Amino acid sequence: MKTPMRLLGRKSDTARTTEVAKKRTGIYLLPNLFTTGALFAGYYSIVAAINDRFEAAAIAVFIAMVLDGIDGRIARLTNTQSDFGAQYDSLADVVSFGLAPSIIIYEWSLFQLGKFGWLAAFVYTAAAALRLARFNSQSPDTDSTFFQGLPSPAAAAVVAATVWVGQSFSFLSLHGFAFLVMMITLCVALLMVSNLMYYSFKDFDLRGKVPFVAVLAVVMVFVLVSLEPASVLLILFGGYALSPLGARLKRIWFKGSQSSTARHLDGE
Repeated sequence: MKTPMRLLGRKSDTARTTEVAKKRTGIYLLPNLFTTGALFAGYYSIVAAINDRFEAAAIAVFIAMVLDGIDGRIARLTNTQSDFGAQYDSLADVVSFGLAPSIIIYEWSLFQLGKFGWLAAFVYTAAAALRLARFNSQSPDTDSTFFQGLPSPAAAAVVAATVWVGQSFSFLSLHGFAFLVMMITLCVALLMVSNLMYYSFKDFDLRGKVPFVAVLAVVMVFVLVSLEPASVLLILFGGYALSPLGARLKRIWFKGSQSSTARHLDGE
């Protein structure tokens, strides 16, 4: 009688293993649809840049940004987070916010610098990949209020907005402008792999009450974006990219003013 019981136990273990395997092979459709949309927008931006449609390429990067921001929130709201979704999202980010911006900026301006141009574009792509790898390897207990290094979507927004503004105002005709574009590309790449801390906006409560002035400010931002989207987006994301540097300068200035005030009081 013992042998059949052992066989029955083996069969049940096998059934449980098969059931677990089936669960593991399934993926959640809804959040991954948005991730695929972001990947498509990034790929489309590459194709548009190759065909010299630089404004469309820049806009596609911003569309990828919006879709990338939605997929994570959808997954959390519907409780459909998964390891597959996290890995797929990272791979899509490498294309949409690492490879696509570097090709756009190279095809638009950096190609004029020859080898230095494509090397600068490669440095940007490598920095975006390193930034994503560092983010994925962080401990789950890491404070999510701040990001270490400039997030790759924000970096891509700076590059895309630079192309959009330059294309709108025909800055390519200016002497030495390609060198300035290369410096911007390298600076954004270094900010991605830096140790500067950037506010993540993950603790921003959309359901909470806000002052009336905050709603008015949001309305004004929409109005400004609709009037001159390229310039306003460049100012917004450029300001975000430089925000930790501004905060450090403010702290240094504040400490200096405090020390000078203390010396003045001691002198009196």
